[in-house]
Parts: sequence; C-alpha cells; structure tokens
Amino acid sequence: MKISKMLAAAAATLLLGISITGCGNTNQAEQTSAGKSQTSGSTIKIGVPAPLSGTNAKMGEDIVQAAKIAATQINDKGGVLGKKIEIVSIDDACDAQVATQAANKLVTSNVAAVVGHYCSSATLPATTVYNDQGIPFIAAASSNPKITEQGFENVFRMVGRDDQQSKFVSEYLINKQKKKKIAILHDNTTYAKGLADETKSSVEKLGGEVVFFDAITPGEKDFSVTLSKLKPLQPDAIYWTGYYAEGGLLIKQAKDLGINTLFMVGDSNNDPTLIKIAGPAAEGVIVDSVPTPEFLPGAKDFVSKYKETYSKDPGPYTTFTYDGVNAVAEAIKQANSTDSKAVVAALHNLNGYSGVTGNVKFDEKGDRTDLLYITTKVKDGKFVSAEN
Repeated sequence: MKISKMLAAAAATLLLGISITGCGNTNQAEQTSAGKSQTSGSTIKIGVPAPLSGTNAKMGEDIVQAAKIAATQINDKGGVLGKKIEIVSIDDACDAQVATQAANKLVTSNVAAVVGHYCSSATLPATTVYNDQGIPFIAAASSNPKITEQGFENVFRMVGRDDQQSKFVSEYLINKQKKKKIAILHDNTTYAKGLADETKSSVEKLGGEVVFFDAITPGEKDFSVTLSKLKPLQPDAIYWTGYYAEGGLLIKQAKDLGINTLFMVGDSNNDPTLIKIAGPAAEGVIVDSVPTPEFLPGAKDFVSKYKETYSKDPGPYTTFTYDGVNAVAEAIKQANSTDSKAVVAALHNLNGYSGVTGNVKFDEKGDRTDLLYITTKVKDGKFVSAEN
C-alpha cells in the first residue's frame, strides 16, 4: 500500500512537470516568482487548472478549450493593455494534493489570474494557495459553499452553490414531481457529499422523507449491493449527486435490478458520456444544472465557434469558463493594470458586465448573483428540456 502511494505521488509529480501548456504552446511556463501577480513580458497569463487525466478528463478538456477560445477572440481584438492573453493549462486530476501542486506551479509561472478547476475537492485546497499569493481566482464549475465561505477576497465563482442547487432539486422533486420518499446516493467526494447533505436537509424541510442515504466508492463498477439494499424501500425517486462515470453505471444497474422509479442526477452528470454509459436505461433520467450552452440564447455564437474549432459540442461548463476568462480580461481593462489587488477590486465591481451566461456580477463573498437552474431529461438518447 505504501509503495503504491509513493508511485502514485511520483506519477502525479511527473504529470505536473509536463502538463503546463500555453495557448498553442507546450512546456513554456516561466519559472518566476508571482509576487503581486504583475505580468511581465509580451503576454498576460491566465492559469486554467482542470482534470486532464482520470475519469473527469472530458470535463477538464472542455474547460481548457473554452478558455482558449476566449483568449483567441480577445487577442484577435487587440488583446488587453496592448498584450496578448496566454492560457496556461495544467492538470489538477480532481485531486486535492495534485491540485495544490498545480496551483503552486501556476504561481511560479507568473499568472495574472486563474480561471478553472472542476471538482470542489481540488478547488478548495487550491484557493488557499491563490489567497496566500493574492492571485485573482474564478471557479469555473465548483459549487461547494465552503469555497466562498472562507473569507478570501480574491476568490470568485461563476456557477451556483450546492445549497442553492439542493433547494431547487428538493422543490422540483417534492412540489413538482410530487415525490415524497427520496433515496440519495453520493460518492463521499467534497462536491457530491456536500450536495447530498444539503439536499437531504432541504427535502426534510419541505416535508419529504429521505428513506435511503448512502455512499458508493468512486471507480467501482458493481453497485448491486447498494442498489439491492435500496430497492425494498421503494423510494419515489433516486437522486445521485456524484459524477457521470459512476452515475451511468448506477442508472443501468438500477434498471437491470427492476428499479423503475424516477432517477434524477446532479449537474456533474450533464454530459453525453452519461447516456453512452447508461445506454437505453438513461431514457427519462432527469438532470438538474445551471443552463448548458444549448439552452443559453446568448451563447449561439460561442457554440458555433466551439464546434468550428473542435468539431464537437461544447460541454456544460464551457460557457462559464469562457465568461470567466472574459471577466478577468474586462477587470484588467477596467483596472488598467495586472496588479492583483486592482484586478480583484475590479472583479468585485463588474456590475453591468454581460457574458454569454448572462449578467456577470459577484456578491461580497464572490458568489455569482442572478443564476438560474434548469432541468433536462434524456429523450431519444439526447438531453432535452424537461419542461417539454
């Protein structure tokens, strides 16, 4: 066990050493002191940490590619303060230790700001690094409330919080779907456990009953034991808060065991990969999330550009990453400086700045205001509005 852990740590370190890339360039991160995060040279560097390995690599790739589109478009218009935006991407593996190392790598690469991370378990420890250095940070996808409850002035978030999402989910299941007996499954990761806990509390406040609350182990392939315990309780609905790799298998195996109740999944399952894994069993599954690109009227041009550039549809958090990079560029323009304190102040005062996801404004904690949640469902092998 100790040997395997040492090998894993060594592999993570090696991966970090080769994974930093610039926008169109590889292995060109400058090993300089970040200090006040004042960028020198011909470019303004924006760090984009994301899971580029492991089961969430698809989401990480989406995040980095969206950031690069934003940078390219900014640069095509002349850049910012006479300089080009350079995206410095790095793998955080959705892992706390790797994410901390990645954050420190970005610091020594002299980034002016950071936009990214996917898993809350990676984001939380990384924020400490960014805060210690005063580097402006915008979480592109992480929703755990603790991220913006730490009192870090330089930490912001583009998406909603778990306590907001859980309220939406509970009201949808109990008030709209008229489901009273709810089973909740999670995977004990920071994001999934946090959303599960918040949803349990919210369900109970609305008069519902959580008849089953349990965790599976990420990476497992057989969930028959857990599902066999759940089945006799006959829940009106099952809510899975973990990620799509296990979510797809849970959906398929539940159907195989004859569990035909409503299956709802959290926003980290909002990717076609879920449908591929679950197969026909995915039909009718409900997904809750912030609006994805196809449901954002203001994102049409972005969607077209993404498809043109990468020959595929953009993932669920691409628009939030895209807006995050543009928000940083706008803040630098307004501050007329890459000085970290000036950029942080400008981000706190972005009132009226509009992105493809809508008006971008942060409250005093750094959380996004005026965000909506939607429900989609799987119909004929595709995600469509659940309202149809």
